Amino acid sequence: MATVISTLFISLDGIAEVSEDWHFPYFDEQMGAAVTEDYEDVDVLVLGRVTYDSFAGAWPDREAAGEDDAQFARQLGDVRKVVATRGDQELGWRNVERTADVVGTVRALRDDPAVGKVLLAGSLSVVRQLLDAGLLDELRLLVHPVAVRRGERLFTDAPTIRPFALLRHEATPRGVLRAIYAPADLPDGGSYEEAAEHLTQA
Repeated sequence: MATVISTLFISLDGIAEVSEDWHFPYFDEQMGAAVTEDYEDVDVLVLGRVTYDSFAGAWPDREAAGEDDAQFARQLGDVRKVVATRGDQELGWRNVERTADVVGTVRALRDDPAVGKVLLAGSLSVVRQLLDAGLLDELRLLVHPVAVRRGERLFTDAPTIRPFALLRHEATPRGVLRAIYAPADLPDGGSYEEAAEHLTQA
């Protein structure tokens, strides 16, 4: 069974609509290594249409330019890409296919023994759909130490809570927290009486 992973840049107040204004000032060698790890050994890259248009509008030109990021751009071009879209416009990049049923497509990829790693980059609406369907195995967040205060948040209002388990974390020298979570159940307990047992006496 494939592992389905979401990777997101996000602000301290939960904004995951990335802007150059607050993202690039925090990008350093350690964050670059984290991004490299996320994209290593990816069999299928899943993208929402808006994120895909952003990728396709930048990375082919960067590959052609042959500068420092050309190798990463070539990696993105070579990997199999699935775009969640109901449109029929020309997608205009190599190794790309479309799906109108991203949940069904990811479910089939997850069950495909030939697929080991599925990476979902950005694409907040797709992240939410896969979480709701129980198809997301890891949520990898690079939490920037900045309150953006405007833009689209990862989680929208809903009548139920969504717990996670922290699998791994590390901090970069510039204060970005890389936190890797998996969907989980709430811990046992939860009453004030149980919490009071852990309070220390002043």
